[in-house]
Amino acid sequence: MKNRTTRWVEWTRSALLALALATTASAVAQTAANRLEPPPLASARGDDPSSDSMRELREQVRELHEAIDELRSDWQRARAETSDLRRELDEVRAGTAPRNAVLKRAVVRLETRNPASAAVLPANSAASFLQNAAPVAQEEVEKEQRQDDSQNEKLDSKKAERAATLEEEYQLLIGKVDDQYQTKVESGSKYRLRLSGIVLMNLVSNQGVVDAIDLPQVAYGRQPGDSGGSFGATLRQSEIGFETFGPTVAGAKTSANLQVDFGGGFATIPNGFNSGLLRLRTATLRMDWPNTALVVGQDALFFSPNSPTSFASLAIPALSWSGNLWSWVPQIRVEHRVDLGNESSLLFQGGILDPVNGEIPGASYYRGPGAGESSRQPAVGSRIAWTRQILGQPLRLGAAGFYSRQDYGFGQNVDSWAAMSDIEIPLSSRLSLSGKLYRGRALGGLNGGIGTSAVFSGPPATAGTEVRGLNSVGGWTQLRYRPANKWELNAAYGMDNPYASDLKYFPYSQPYNTSLARNLGSFANLIYRPRSDLLFSAEYRHLTTYMTAGEGNSAGQLNLMMGVLF
Repeated sequence: MKNRTTRWVEWTRSALLALALATTASAVAQTAANRLEPPPLASARGDDPSSDSMRELREQVRELHEAIDELRSDWQRARAETSDLRRELDEVRAGTAPRNAVLKRAVVRLETRNPASAAVLPANSAASFLQNAAPVAQEEVEKEQRQDDSQNEKLDSKKAERAATLEEEYQLLIGKVDDQYQTKVESGSKYRLRLSGIVLMNLVSNQGVVDAIDLPQVAYGRQPGDSGGSFGATLRQSEIGFETFGPTVAGAKTSANLQVDFGGGFATIPNGFNSGLLRLRTATLRMDWPNTALVVGQDALFFSPNSPTSFASLAIPALSWSGNLWSWVPQIRVEHRVDLGNESSLLFQGGILDPVNGEIPGASYYRGPGAGESSRQPAVGSRIAWTRQILGQPLRLGAAGFYSRQDYGFGQNVDSWAAMSDIEIPLSSRLSLSGKLYRGRALGGLNGGIGTSAVFSGPPATAGTEVRGLNSVGGWTQLRYRPANKWELNAAYGMDNPYASDLKYFPYSQPYNTSLARNLGSFANLIYRPRSDLLFSAEYRHLTTYMTAGEGNSAGQLNLMMGVLF
């Protein structure tokens, strides 16, 4: 703006100077032409031709000298006025840029209103120019002020809306900065150690009879004398995590993490329900190359990766026993990613796992083999997933398989297997759909079949008892909506359905009773995160459990949560 104003002032100065010189020169030239015009013929006037000619010639020479002197005087006067004009315009240029722009528009308006005055402006001094332009300039200033006020009024509403959005984005940014600005946790090695976790408070109110008042999975019928409901509070779903980053070995970045919570049972002391025991959740070691990773340790099922979103169920993933296959199992797996371009890729996963079957340990201090370990072979799993970025979210389609062998003694073996698929589909920039389906057999160790792996025709420890792996089918789906960065709404539904034919002819099960024929679970929650390290949530969950006799039991739970992440 300053450069444009400077150029305009210089242009105005040059134009005024040139116009003044041109006007003066034109006037002088016209005067000289009039004076040098030849007189009327002598014969026409009746005078003496010779004497009159000499007299007229001398007069013309004298007037020519006077014209030259007048031209010189006018040029000197124009030069002086030009110098004064340059000085005064330099003073104007030393002022603010908006004033120069206003003066420029004032000249245009003055020329439009009064062409006569505009014609004499270049010949006048800068003071006269400013004196004539000042009223117009004042009008321009007032007009601009009115225009600015009108524009400001129009922008006020937009500014108010934008201010709320900027405040929200600012708070999120501050939270992310706070996450990064942390004091380094001291460790016994030179490598960096990071501490994380959540302190979570749950207030629960149940209507109906459930298996666990804070983490219900199935609904039971009301017994005589029952109140028909319950209320409680717990912090045993709080978690602590440690992550360390080790050296680079063979081109791979090494790291390890450990995660624990307090969902390992209850202390045998008064009010022991409020003294949850420390429990190992996951503990893994990783070696990460650019496109390949080796993972060793206890981790979630890599072939069943996603779970519904719920802070009411951290100790046990949501919709467990309602179609959600999950477990934390010791495993060794390899992952390899292939980039396909266009923001898409393929992920190949495969590994071996501890062959769990969902049995409860028979002792507290030593470990005996379960049916899976007795088979003397590991479980195996694999998964392939295609991912592509759409609408700022991942579109993911996965397919997986699992196989394990279980030995129940007396030559009774069961093949445990599952075929699974998982999806994540963005429906818009704020709406997404996710879910999982499975069909399998003897999946109690993966929390399928309502926690049951095998059914028996008689007592399991008796020779001649026939055993069969419990067939089941199930899955879940979730709809997620994020109306704003701090808000999230989720609604999910799941079902686990063991085959009635297996339950009807085999009345005994391992380890739970076979009266549970089908389990339906659903929930809806609202999550509010005013900061990245603070959350509030409310959730309502509903359970319907059917027995083999056909009757169904229902229960509902309202869960209010507050959590602080660190």
